[in-house]
This record gives sequence, C-alpha cells and structure tokens, in this order.
Amino acid sequence: MTSINHNTAATSALQTLRSINTSLEDTQARVSSGYKVSEAADNVAYWSISTTMNSDNKALGAATDALGVGAAKVDTGYAAMESAIDVVNEIKAKLVTASETSTDKDQIQLEVTKLQEQLSAIAQGASFSGENWMVAADDASVQTVVDGFVRNDDGTVKVTTAEYNVASYALFSDVSDDGVGSGGILDEVMGVSISSASTADEIAGFLDNVESAMSEMTIAGAALGALTTRIDLQSDYGSKLSDAIEEGVSRLVDADMEEESAKLSALQTQQQLAIQSLSIANSSSQNIMSLFQN
Repeated sequence: MTSINHNTAATSALQTLRSINTSLEDTQARVSSGYKVSEAADNVAYWSISTTMNSDNKALGAATDALGVGAAKVDTGYAAMESAIDVVNEIKAKLVTASETSTDKDQIQLEVTKLQEQLSAIAQGASFSGENWMVAADDASVQTVVDGFVRNDDGTVKVTTAEYNVASYALFSDVSDDGVGSGGILDEVMGVSISSASTADEIAGFLDNVESAMSEMTIAGAALGALTTRIDLQSDYGSKLSDAIEEGVSRLVDADMEEESAKLSALQTQQQLAIQSLSIANSSSQNIMSLFQN
C-alpha cells in the first residue's frame, strides 16, 4: 500500500543515510587527527591509560633533562679531579727530586708553590650552575643528581636520585679570598714547604702526605667515574623507556590509517548510494499522480 501521508521507504532510506553520515564523520575525524581515541568518549579505558602514560612520559623527559644537568656537574668535577691528580703527581716528582742532596731545594719550592696555587685555581674553577663539588665544608650535605621518574604499584610517583658525598671527596673545604685552598683532601699537600735546610726525613714525610692525598683523590675520581657510568646507563634506559611508552600509547589510541582509508572509501560510496536511494524513495509518491490521469 502506498500512502501520501507517510513514505516508509523514504524514512528507512533517511535513517540509513544518517547512520552512514555519522560513521563517515567519525572516520574522517580519525583520518584527520590520526587518533582512534582522541577523547574520553571514544574509549574511556584507553583514554585514561594513555593520558596517564603521556603525563608520565613527559615527567620522564624532564628527569632526563635534569640528568643532563647532573652529568655536566659530574663531568666538571671529574675534569677538576683529573687535573688535580696531574698537578699532585708533579709535586710528588718535585719532592723526589728534592730528595737528592745536591739539588737546589729553594728553587724546587718555588715550583711547588706555583703548583699549589694551581691546585687552588683548579678547585675554585670547578663550578657548574652555581655548584662546586671540589670545594665543600666537612659538614656539607650530600649532593644529589636526578636520574629518573617512577610510578609505584599503588599509583604514587617519585623522583629517583643518585648521591655524591662532596664532603668526603672535596679537594678543599674552603678557598680564601686570596685564592688559597685549605682543608679537604689536599690540605696536607698545601702544607708542603721545603728549603735548603729541609732534612731527608722531612721530605720523606711530605712524600707520604702527598701519596696519601693521591690515594684519596683516586678514590674520589673513582666515585665520580662510577656516577658518570650510572648517569650514562640511566640516560640510555630513560630514552628506551620513553620510546617504549610512546609505542604502547600509540597502540592504544592511534588510528590504523590503512584501515581508516578503506573505511572512508566504502562509506563515501555507501553515502552516495543512500542519497540515491532516498531520492528514489521520495520520487515514488509523485508516481501516484499518474494513477489519477485520464
């Protein structure tokens, strides 16, 4: 039965067209944005996970940047320690030379004094971003380097750090206004003072002090080297972890562009057919007029 008050075929075709248009809009949005889950309404669970992981990944990136600052501090300290070791070796060599009775000890002391001044300059110049790990008081607090960001099982987060005991490994505990270092690992090295009147036992005592300082400096250098290794490993790990998080989030929320392209083509074809079907359905009521023509 054909009715002029209600066109069932046209209504059905219109509903089909509306459904296709809705699907087409969704597909076009995924194609243009590249996301299949761009808002919470698309998929609450995946949107929640991706939002949290993206936030954590950003924090991890900030921790990696902070790690770069820490690495610069460590590198600065290590460069100073390495240079200081070279200078102390020179002082050691001068003392060995002074052990020979025929040498001019006063001239050797002039050289030692310049080397001591160089040690003070090295320590004073080993500053990065306002921090100097080579000059630290005996009661100085342990310095930390940010090396990571962690989300615990209970949902809480924390920033992890690596520590360096500057008080134990500092070359000096203080550098005076006139640039003379005192205290610290090199305190006794700065006390080396020989003259033509110095005895073999006195020089031997100075040698023992220098050797002791050298041993402590080697330990300090090893601590800095170990910290450098940890920073390098953590930096590599942070980079790999960030890539893994990005890949995981991508699997949750990124659209499959090949699939979406195929859907888009199919929906565009369906839309054209639905429009044609609606046009045919609307024209069927006009055909009734022919029934009333003579």
